[in-house]
Formats: sequence, structure tokens, C-alpha cells
Amino acid sequence: MLTGSIQITGEALSGAEIKDICDSLKESSVRLLSVRGCQLSDRDFGRVCRGVAESHSLAQLNLNLGVVSTIGRTKQLADALKANRSLQTLFLHGSPLLDAGLVTLNGALSTHPSLVSLDLGDCMLGDEAVRLICGLFPPDGAKSGLKELTLSANPAVSTQGWARLAIAVAHSSQLRVLNLDYNPLGDHIAGMLAVSVASSRTLEVLDLEGTGLTNQSAQVFLDMVENYPTSLRVLVLAENDISPELQQQISDLLSEGEEEEDKDGEARGSSVTPREKPAWVPHSITASKRLEQKGSTEMDITRALFRRDHFYLRNRNMNCL
Repeated sequence: MLTGSIQITGEALSGAEIKDICDSLKESSVRLLSVRGCQLSDRDFGRVCRGVAESHSLAQLNLNLGVVSTIGRTKQLADALKANRSLQTLFLHGSPLLDAGLVTLNGALSTHPSLVSLDLGDCMLGDEAVRLICGLFPPDGAKSGLKELTLSANPAVSTQGWARLAIAVAHSSQLRVLNLDYNPLGDHIAGMLAVSVASSRTLEVLDLEGTGLTNQSAQVFLDMVENYPTSLRVLVLAENDISPELQQQISDLLSEGEEEEDKDGEARGSSVTPREKPAWVPHSITASKRLEQKGSTEMDITRALFRRDHFYLRNRNMNCL
């Protein structure tokens, strides 16, 4: 069956629209569902969750910007995730989950067989939530383990919590993208993360934008990429008290390392180089993450709802976060 996508942003959803969404989910005719910033009743949210539970095609679910607004909705989502087996990417950026919300979701997240990408940015999380998140990293039997994690803008996490995360990253055998931007990490935690990067065989993207770093952190990262082999391709250090010269040196060394490995792969006559991109594509360097951090942009976008037997298309002028 040909699958499509449903993407709606910042609207109050009618009963008819909810029915169309639920029908598409139950028919397994939708691969991507995004209702970011939309308003819907608790009853309708429950209906959508039941559709998610029944769907065999849904790979990406975007509930960013306050859709999961209560502990009751968090429990409904957890129940849906326990039944679902197809979801690969879950966006909850800007949801007031708190640690209690992660406790509620943890059972479903930790046993989901397909989930590899999780966005928990700006979810008001603390140390208990980070402890639970660390348990999602390693693969375990039928569970693949996380490959991408976003924890942007969760300032309630303590130094101890970030230290725990750094240790878990070093131990993880799967994580490829880690976004920690706009957290008050400081140079001490950045140093621990540098050790994690050096230890990891998979981590390719580390976003530390706006995390209170100085040239001290940048020098540690520079020494690491200059003297030790690493899988890292992208290190974001913008909006920190770091000199442009140091940032450029690090960027140049990362680029040189990738080019050298590509040449080595070609010299061996192999069609697959050590840094070749996997079939799974990270979502973090997309508007879903970037625009939520940077604020709203007014733009004319197309609102489309695709179904096997229906096609709805409406042009709207709206704020797209």
C-alpha cells in the first residue's frame, strides 16, 4: 500500500480532521504524522493515540510544541507506544513532561523495537529523566537502541545528570547524533563529553551551541580531533565564548579527516568508506529541530493531508515554528 504523510501546524483540529487522521492510521496508509502545535481535545488526543497503536506503517510522529500537555495525555501516548511496532522517530520537543512524564513513558520507550530517534528538547526534564534516558542507548535483544537524541534546553539537569549522560554516551554502541544545545553545561561537562566522543565509535554529530563554553573547551576538542581518531563529523560550537579561529581550526580538521578516510576507502577499491552515511538519516539538522530553537518564521506553506483514497490540499499563511 502506498503510504503518505499528514502534516498540520498550529491549528485547532476539527472532529472531521481527527477522523481522517485516525482512519489513515488504522488503514496503515500514513508514514509520517505531524500535528505540532495543534489544539485538540483530550478525547480526540485519545482517538489519535489509539490510531497510533493500530498503525503498522507509521514511522515518524511529531507531537512538538505542547500537544502532550498533561500527564493524562502522556499515559495515553505510552499505551499507544507499547502497542505500536513501526515507529522510528518521536518528536516531543516543547512538551511539559517533567521527570514524571519520562517515568510514565519509560516502559514504552525502553521496549519499543524500532525507535531510534527521540527529541525531548525543552521538556523541563531533570536528573531522574536523564537517568532513564541513559538506559535507552544500548541495544538489547530486539531493541535497536537510540541513534539520535535531542535534549536541547533542559536547564534543570544538574552537573551530575550531564556527567551520567556523558558516561552513557561513551558506552553506547549506537548513538550517532547528540543535540545538547542551549543547556548550561560549561567547560567541565564539555571536557567529559570530549572523552565520550573519543571513546565512541559511532557518534558523528555533537551540538553544543549556546552551552556556556569557552576557549578552554574548544582547546580540548581541538586536541582530540588533532591527535586521536574519531567518528565525529560535525561539532557545533556557535553562541559560545569561543574564538572564531579555534572554531574554524576544529571544523577544518574534521573536514580533513573525512576527506582522508574517503580517499583511503577509494584506494582500497571499496565502494563503502568508513564514514559513509547509513540508510538511517538523522533528523536533527532539519527545520524540526532548528526552527523550534530559533523562533517562528512567517511563511506561506502548503497544508496537505494524503490518504489512499483522498487528497486534501490547502494553502495557508501561518506561523511555522
